[in-house]
Amino acid sequence: MKERVLITGASGFVGYHLIEAAIAAGLEVHGAIRRSSDIAHLTDLDIKYIYPDYNNLEQLQQELKAGQYNYIIHAAGVTRAKNEAEYNKINATYTQNLAKAALAASIPLKKFVFVSSLAATGPTFYEDTNPITELSEAKPVTNYGRSKLLAEKYLFEMDKLPLVVLRPTAVYGPRDKDIYIMFKTLKNGLEPYIGRKGQHLSFIYAKDLADVTVKALQNPQNHVAYNISDGNFYERYELANLTKKVLGKKTLKFSVPLGLVRALSGILELTASKGKTPVLNNEKLAELTAENWNCSIEKLKNDMGFVPVYNLEKGVEETLRWYQKNKWL
Repeated sequence: MKERVLITGASGFVGYHLIEAAIAAGLEVHGAIRRSSDIAHLTDLDIKYIYPDYNNLEQLQQELKAGQYNYIIHAAGVTRAKNEAEYNKINATYTQNLAKAALAASIPLKKFVFVSSLAATGPTFYEDTNPITELSEAKPVTNYGRSKLLAEKYLFEMDKLPLVVLRPTAVYGPRDKDIYIMFKTLKNGLEPYIGRKGQHLSFIYAKDLADVTVKALQNPQNHVAYNISDGNFYERYELANLTKKVLGKKTLKFSVPLGLVRALSGILELTASKGKTPVLNNEKLAELTAENWNCSIEKLKNDMGFVPVYNLEKGVEETLRWYQKNKWL
């Protein structure tokens, strides 16, 4: 009998890669999705679905009991929301409810892995030569980061939860739709930047994130958190330079004053359709302009032997080839 894992957010970009990694590890995969989710890209994968109501603890408990899950990977959440209350409800309260239901259900749960974010800790200053560690003081700069930090707080308060928290930095790879916007802009010959300040950026390729997340299911330690990146940091122009090299493109590089972008972001938020959050918003702007996302992965290396397969150059090339093959670019 295969061991069974429930992956929430299964229809999303990271969810897809988690499913592939879990299947490769020999697990029986169940995916938690909304009934309205587009799952056309998952039809070739051996996966069963559930449709949990994260507002309903009793229903959640019954779903988990029926599934008899050995493992739960909670990757569901929102990166864009209208306000702090919405972020907290979906990213923190729903996470708390799922964990409560898992503890209350009679299931053989060995590990609950929560996919948080480095945004929960927040960035540091450009001049800071010390990377962000798991013990760094948390100073999130966005409601998204604060909601992830609140979710972590709720989970760490549950002493009996066999918990591992993962804090990936910027995730990219095939099927991503966020960093993809930059790739598409570069392909069209434009290379815009916000302001002129230096930045240290960090990244993790989706396949590396998925592999280490599935590996975390076997981590004997509980109530631990880990930063996840490819182990490097990059200056602000490096992603574009690598992209232009792969695509063979020349671009018009220019900087837009931060004040102007902030004003545009505010206008877009005010004029957005009801219930919609524009891609460029004040939340995203705070992350895009943060000075330093360099983080240490020494703890992850020591505890789980994590060795990233992809640096940014290798990951960008594979990602762009996928976009080209699938006619995204």
